[in-house]
Amino acid sequence: MSYCVNCGVELDETASFCPLCHTPVYNPNQPVNEAAPKPFPTERKEVPPSSKLPIAILISTVLASVAVCCGILNLFLKTQHTWSLYVIGAAIMLWIWTVPPLLHHKKDTFRLQLLADVLAIAVYVSLIAVDLDGWGWYLHLALPIILLLGALFLFWGLTMGQRKRSTLSSIALVIGSSGVFTLGVEGLIDGYLHGSWSPSWSLIVLAICVILLIPLIVIRRVPSLREEVRRRFHM
Repeated sequence: MSYCVNCGVELDETASFCPLCHTPVYNPNQPVNEAAPKPFPTERKEVPPSSKLPIAILISTVLASVAVCCGILNLFLKTQHTWSLYVIGAAIMLWIWTVPPLLHHKKDTFRLQLLADVLAIAVYVSLIAVDLDGWGWYLHLALPIILLLGALFLFWGLTMGQRKRSTLSSIALVIGSSGVFTLGVEGLIDGYLHGSWSPSWSLIVLAICVILLIPLIVIRRVPSLREEVRRRFHM
């Protein structure tokens, strides 16, 4: 048994140099055994990524079976509302949320995946509108809120994904944009119900967000406070 004279690590009998500090090994009492197999791979190789196609096929099969069975069952069990539309819409939405990310996990597909997610929600709510005969509230209220929500997630993805931001900055962005989002939601609701915008509860939410933002901005700007927060909360 040999040990490195520089760092003291235990050496294998096949080692001609220390694997930790690369110091050459010279032991007259125990020459390097060139015939014995190496304790670690001598060539660098990459493990090929596993195929997720079988999982995607399984998920697709399960969701399609549920949707088709509920659709056929609804033909025989007729009710006042077409309840199978809810199940079919949920199956479509879950498929869009799960299968495409499994097959395409590249970073450059973020915008396309976000667009697909927003469209999935819009399609699901549209099926509810079909069943309840509510195209008015869907086109003038539900769809604009869904698009506004998609714009919010797109903003988060672009601002936080382009470069690595600190935890404090990310929290501040989420709080501030959430306050603005509530203003937009109330504006859409008031516009649909009353035809004019008279902000009330959204101003309360916005005020709370501003109150939370002020100490975050102060902590972010003062180095001593920022380091104290990072040390105490491991941020």
